[in-house]
Amino acid sequence: MARKRLAAEQIVTKLRQIEVLQGQGKAIAMARKEAGTTEQSYYRWRKEYGGLGVDQAKRREGLKVPGKQPKRARLWLNDGSCIRLRPEYPNHDWSFDFVETQTHDGRRIRLMTLIDEFTRKCLAVRVARRINAIGVIETLADAMLFEGLPTYIRSDNGPEMVAKMLREWLTRLGTRNLYIEPGSPWENGFCESFNGKLRDECLNGKIFYSLREAQVVIEQWRIHYNTNVHTPRSVIDHLHLSPSHQNHPLSTRRHSCNNL
Repeated sequence: MARKRLAAEQIVTKLRQIEVLQGQGKAIAMARKEAGTTEQSYYRWRKEYGGLGVDQAKRREGLKVPGKQPKRARLWLNDGSCIRLRPEYPNHDWSFDFVETQTHDGRRIRLMTLIDEFTRKCLAVRVARRINAIGVIETLADAMLFEGLPTYIRSDNGPEMVAKMLREWLTRLGTRNLYIEPGSPWENGFCESFNGKLRDECLNGKIFYSLREAQVVIEQWRIHYNTNVHTPRSVIDHLHLSPSHQNHPLSTRRHSCNNL
């Protein structure tokens, strides 16, 4: 029986998984094996889709990029994973959430914010008109290439967070999902606090005339935030005591960015 051909988004997702595994020091053969693909398929996919995002890959194949998806039933784990996990070291626990703003013409802009709960560093802010599970995977993959793999990732129970594709992708990388209880945003308190700062210090004081302008301004603000973020005492102690983190970005202070 012939093997079913993978869709463009599935191929791009597998390529990102292999890329992350290679970034963690795994040989290409082992990374391909864990992603469940052959050498021949991998090099063919890399030639056709390497460096492309999912939407770009779909347009290349002449496929229609899907619009807004209907709401789905919300799911969450009931095995105790909603209990507050206290982060103990960098990459122990990441969390992500979504924020909305708009351009001057009233069109919606969606932001995915991703932070390390121990260092309080903002690892990424994805800015787009729509963000689905594929967009979440692409954002996480980019952060993992620079920061390493987290042990846990915390989020609420929105359709982008509980999507089967995302859960399986994280499982293959060895990262565990933590879902907060529905209607309990305080269980994702670090991300909620960051989102409040993002609104107060950036979004509420800006008028965006295009999506591109929003992407540039918000990225500048993210860099400014990371440069001047309040570092918890526990993080400072950890960075001083651990030789492996003496060169961590939070161990030094850089000049603040002005006129953002």
